[in-house]
Amino acid sequence: MEAVVSTAPEHSELPRSAERDALTIARIVRVNHAGEFGAVRIYSAQLWMARHLVPDCCPALAEMLQDERNHCAIFRATMPPRNSRPCRVMQLWSCGGWALGFLTACLGRNGIWACTAAVEAAVHRHLDDQLHFLAARDPELYRVILSIRAEELAHLRHAEDSLRERRVSLRLLRDVISVLTDMLIWLSTWGDSTRMALALKAAETGSI
Repeated sequence: MEAVVSTAPEHSELPRSAERDALTIARIVRVNHAGEFGAVRIYSAQLWMARHLVPDCCPALAEMLQDERNHCAIFRATMPPRNSRPCRVMQLWSCGGWALGFLTACLGRNGIWACTAAVEAAVHRHLDDQLHFLAARDPELYRVILSIRAEELAHLRHAEDSLRERRVSLRLLRDVISVLTDMLIWLSTWGDSTRMALALKAAETGSI
């Protein structure tokens, strides 16, 4: 009788790999949706305050706010096909984002653009980390993120160009806001942002 050679390990590896990829992709859209929702809240508060303090900032802020609303809606629409859903504590982003936008707008023009630069840099960094992973795994989401990244980069460049001073205090403010942004994303996604980042790093090094 001929020996039967089992091929189970070869066939089971693909489902496990596909399952890991699907979980990471679900986390990607959840993290991105949370970040865009937070950006909407930040820009909403900044625009409200800017009307009273620095009205010349309002046209740019209004345009950025509309972009972020569109991004948020786009990521929300990508969730059902990928078995993802919004994080369960969006209220954290709602309150935290509004407070951050309000407080930085109280600092005037430089406060607004320092905050915008910090938040957009954090968002841009997240999107950059995701593109390599998605290119061969989810081409549709890859194209969506590539398009959104271009608009986020335009926001970042506008904020950088609008900063009229390069004081150390503004650099410190940007660093603090960047840390707060990552913390809010982590908290609002129950740590999914960290798990997503680890999965992306593992995929890049070929360890999964």
